[in-house]
Amino acid sequence: MAGRAWQVENTVRLIIVFLLLLMISIRADPETKLIAPGCSTSPYNNATVFEKNFNASLAAVLEDVVPSGFAIKNEGGESDQADSVYVLAQCRKDKSSADCVNCLKAAEKQARTCFNNNYCGGRVTYDGCFLRFENSNFYNEYTDTGNKQVCGDTNAPTSGLISSTGQSLISDLCTATPGTKDYFAAQTRKGPSNTTIYGLASCLRSLEKDFCKNCLSIAQTNIDKCFPSSEGRAIDAGCYLRYSSEPFFPSNATIDLASFSPTGKKKVSSPVWIIIGVVGGVFILGLITCLLVFGKQIMRPRQKKADIEGATELRGPEEFEFKILKKATNNFDQANKLGEGGFGEVFKGTLKNGKVVAVKKLTLGHSERAISEFESEVKLISNVHHRNLVRLLGCCRQGQERLLIYEYMPNSSLDRILFGKNKRLLSWKERFNVILGTARGLAYLHEEFHVRIIHRDIKSSNILLDDNFQAKIADFGLARLLPNDKTHVSTRFAGTLGYTAPEYANRGQLTEKADTYSFGVVVLEIVSGRKSIDLKQPPDMHYLLQWVWSLYEDNKILEMVESEKEMEGYSEEEVLRVINLALLCIQASARHRPSMSEVVTILLSKDEIEFQKPLQPSFVDAGYKARGGSSNSGTSSSRSNATITESLNAR
Repeated sequence: MAGRAWQVENTVRLIIVFLLLLMISIRADPETKLIAPGCSTSPYNNATVFEKNFNASLAAVLEDVVPSGFAIKNEGGESDQADSVYVLAQCRKDKSSADCVNCLKAAEKQARTCFNNNYCGGRVTYDGCFLRFENSNFYNEYTDTGNKQVCGDTNAPTSGLISSTGQSLISDLCTATPGTKDYFAAQTRKGPSNTTIYGLASCLRSLEKDFCKNCLSIAQTNIDKCFPSSEGRAIDAGCYLRYSSEPFFPSNATIDLASFSPTGKKKVSSPVWIIIGVVGGVFILGLITCLLVFGKQIMRPRQKKADIEGATELRGPEEFEFKILKKATNNFDQANKLGEGGFGEVFKGTLKNGKVVAVKKLTLGHSERAISEFESEVKLISNVHHRNLVRLLGCCRQGQERLLIYEYMPNSSLDRILFGKNKRLLSWKERFNVILGTARGLAYLHEEFHVRIIHRDIKSSNILLDDNFQAKIADFGLARLLPNDKTHVSTRFAGTLGYTAPEYANRGQLTEKADTYSFGVVVLEIVSGRKSIDLKQPPDMHYLLQWVWSLYEDNKILEMVESEKEMEGYSEEEVLRVINLALLCIQASARHRPSMSEVVTILLSKDEIEFQKPLQPSFVDAGYKARGGSSNSGTSSSRSNATITESLNAR
């Protein structure tokens, strides 16, 4: 009898739980209004491999997203390989499991339109959920150039009544959300004429707390443009913000915002909250019963999600002990030295677990500025994730020593492949991929990362190559750490002779277009197989830009192409397009150069492009002056032939 009574009691509890769930489901709404769709501009490489990874990772997150409402998955490796796939799915915290699944099913269909059109990434934002896939790690990205606001009707009856109250509510939500467990906050507030305003804010759970805060700050600026509309949304890569004069979330989803204010004062509970608490207690009791009955089925996906989150490594660079790095590099043995530049020496190291890394010993001097800025700069760099940028794995501080640990690039640097003793003749496809990859990396630094990063020293030795000869830019974000008396050429700028834009070298004027200029020089090196400055060549070929320009003026530009008859996959039309693009990148005036995102678009375009006629690069004239020639453009240079020779020898 006792056993039967126990069964009856538990049956009653289950009935109560199911009734409560049924009450919630009556109001269910997956909220699949499409707010911000978009596909990445770059295509994937191998369709078969990418499709396999895409389907596997997408299926995994849709399986793991219940019951937590959040899941991430990576298929194809974690080194930003060309056909690896990273996927993130997240539902609004107030959504039921059924609504979450239904919303993500709709998002999956939308995301597949990007995949079906040969794009390697896509982002779908609904009111109820968010789904994104890319072929590079984006889990800690929170903003991009696509951030925007979507405003409602400015002629609604409530318009004009909610501005001040609504803005105050939004501000409080943005303050509270980064401090909540799941980066979610919702609340209502009374406005003029007893108008109720509903507000909600959320961030991706993969973000760091500060990044959630920064994302909502940008979103708040955007959504302020919607007032006095009766409704407004702000969408970014890592957060979602919304207000409305109509309810769009259940009353039990709200939290006490006062506890997150600077004063930390909490409001006194009202009878309504007491009732909600009682109902919530009953609901929790029912859930506990479900856990006892179906514990294994529920706990299994929870554990799987925890494992995935633990593998993302989103919390900044790992701190390495100096003795570990010393042992890994055999006490920084010169036999393990990979190279040396303006930022210090680089050594190959093998960690205890067998992982091969590149250890860079920074030459920062002992200035207080460099030491104090090291931590903030390294934290910034460690959060830059893109398949065409060398990934920072960790750092080390030992007394005055400052070391950075990067992923190891087995094929060394581009300059060694093009000009080294064991140079390798690259096919045109390989050269084009290096050009495209470098352009993508710079476009990300300039326009897609939340802080604009100007490299300042783009050159062939700072472009590394992985196993598949894919380009990865090195040394980005380090220029600010250079001591005042340690630069590549002079005490005035962080650049390298032959690659530096004239306005930066001569006047110290620095914009992202300085990187565009350097990129153009590198492109000409890749196409021609010749150094930007090489005094071992015949006099008329000492300076690459001067030689290329003379060929261009004589309509013999294809003569600059290295071994065009032997180059596998050589395409005259494609080569001419790339050369013309490079000439536009090295224009004397920065405003005449394209942005790096425009460069990527041109490289990927299959349509015929009509280029504007390029003007003579100003550093060609500098080359003439250095050798006693004349200048027609009025550009002057203070560098003598002796200075150039000394600088080349120093390299």
